[in-house]
This record gives sequence, structure tokens and C-alpha cells, in this order.
Amino acid sequence: MHIQPVRTKAELSSFLGLPYRLYRNDPMWIPPLRSDQRNQFDPRRNPLLGHCEFALFLLQEGKETIGRIAAFIDTVALGLWKEPIGLFGYFECLQDGEAARILLDTAADWLRGQNMKVMRGPWTFASQEWGLVVEGFTPPPVIMAPYNPPYYADQLTAGGFHKVKDLLVYYLSVDEGYRIPDRILTLTDSVARRYGIRVRQIDMHRYDEDVRILMDLSNQSITGNWGYTPVTTAEADALARDMKPIIQPKGVLIAEDGARRPVGFGITLPDVNVLLRGLNGRLLPFGWLKLLFGLRRLTSYRMFALGVIPEYHGKGVDSLIYRALYESLYAPGVRMEINYVLEDNTPMNNAILKLDAKPLRRYRVYEKSL
Repeated sequence: MHIQPVRTKAELSSFLGLPYRLYRNDPMWIPPLRSDQRNQFDPRRNPLLGHCEFALFLLQEGKETIGRIAAFIDTVALGLWKEPIGLFGYFECLQDGEAARILLDTAADWLRGQNMKVMRGPWTFASQEWGLVVEGFTPPPVIMAPYNPPYYADQLTAGGFHKVKDLLVYYLSVDEGYRIPDRILTLTDSVARRYGIRVRQIDMHRYDEDVRILMDLSNQSITGNWGYTPVTTAEADALARDMKPIIQPKGVLIAEDGARRPVGFGITLPDVNVLLRGLNGRLLPFGWLKLLFGLRRLTSYRMFALGVIPEYHGKGVDSLIYRALYESLYAPGVRMEINYVLEDNTPMNNAILKLDAKPLRRYRVYEKSL
């Protein structure tokens, strides 16, 4: 076995293509669009790379690629966290302890060379794609959610990594009899009256303006959260550009107070993974038709983000937004995955549990000293 740094287009293709080979017989894996995966590594498409330094590595046995890993530092994160924390991600490996050790050691060596003292991950170049699945390997992952086989946790533990944070996932399903509890209806009616809260859909005719509002709300609402880095204007624009073809306005809501000031938001994305199954990551020749005609009929969603500005924390506005999203999207067959919530974000977890959402999955972020 030997390590090969990724330097050429062919080597990048091998790096990107490995999961499609490793998981081809895994019924739980949904192959993401290959074009979207490639765009994550293209500075012209992914502005996050503008403040990252990174290295990609392949592990090869003979001429066959059997593993991969990325090591990187985010200069924005370093400036905010005030700690020399390097990141790793895109880890894929056969069920081979020695192979995993070589990959993890290679990433660690690169980060040491960048004067990092801690190695944390899995982390990616995409928004909110962190962690390793450690509980809840079924059902298949939703849009923009990580997936991995169970043995990866053992490989990281054997490599000296320990848990630093768990990220929790919940779900609700109309087909399983879900409805908003009466106590939440009473609470949120009261909240709306007390603070004059009005919840509106994103205005697709003012899309760019509303994206700026959402970006500002996001940065205000999650400042101080573990792992937080501010969303830059370029990153918000890129995410908005990529999400615009699939966004349903009824799933992107902005809460305004009595002065019509934005105070909270919720973003729920249609789970296009339902439509990607069987396409092997390619839209041609007929995959684009499946997406085109399937999007309007989707009843599966991922709650991608929800936040309330600090002034309105603890006042029930988050529950009001959850309720508004549910009522906006309600239809027979609707299933919503709330993905993800920091394990120690007690107010948010309590609000979700009071909504009678059910626990589904757990992601884990690991780290070790270098």
C-alpha cells in the first residue's frame, strides 16, 4: 500500500469516484450527483475554498485505489476559534485497519506541517456535512447528509480519535400518525399574538434580497454555537444558486416581528435523494427527467436550518417556525427529517422533543491531539 497525493485531474477523478465503487452494493447509500461532488473541489464553484488550504490523498494497492482522505485548514475558522485546529474529511476506506491507519496518519502529518495541534473531523467543504454516522444507519441519508459504514467508527477509535461532539437527528411522519401537539398549537398562538410574529414564505421574485436576509439571520442566530463559522456573502450566493432549482417556497420561511423586522427563519429542502436512487450519480441520459417530474411530487424533506436571533431566544419563536413549516408542507405522506442538532443545545432539543418528533440518527465528530 502506498499514498498518492492528488495532483492531476485523473487522480481527482479517482478520489471522487471511490465511493461509487466502495458502496455500489450498499442498499442504504444514495449516490450523489457526480457533478455536485466535483463542484465541491472547484474554487470557481465553491467559495469556501477561497479561505482553505487543503491536500487530498489516495491510498493505492498496486494500481487500485482502496482509500482516500482530505486534510485542510480553514483560515476563517482558525481566526474565530482561536485554536490551531486542523480538519479532515472525505475519509473512505476498505475494512482494513492498516489502510485506515495509513490514511489518518498521512492527514495528521500534513496538518502538523501546517502547525496544527488538533485534528478534527470528519468535516467537508459543503455546508453542514459533518460527522460520522454512529447510530441510525437506516433509512438512507437525506439530501446533503453524510453516510458511512459502521466500521469507520472503529477505525477512527483505533487511530486515537475520541468523540468531541454528537449531532442529533429527529424525524416526524404523517403516515405514522404525526400531528402538531395541541399544547404547541396553544403556545405558538400565544407567541404570535404577544410578539406580533408573522411568518412568510421566501419571495422568489426577491430571491437575492431574501437570501441576504436568511444569511444575516443565520449568522446572528448561531453565533457562539460549537463549530460555527460565519457564512460569507459569496458562500451564501453559491448555496442559493445551487439550491434554487429545487427550493420549494413553502419550505423556506422567514419570521418577522410586529415591526416587520426579520427575527427567525426555517429552511426545509425537498429530499432529492429519493429521486437519485438508481442514477449512479448521473443525470444523463434520462436522470434529469426523473428529477424534473419527480420534484413536484416529493413528500420527503430535510429541515436544513432553523434559527432565531438572540433577542427572541427562549420565547417560543422556534416552535412557531417549526409549526409553520409543518403546516406549510403538510400533505399525505409527508416525512420530515430534522437534521441536525448539537447534542448540548438543550433549548433546541427540548423544543423538538416537545413537538413529539422522534430520534432517528446520531452523527459524531472526532478529534485527537497532534
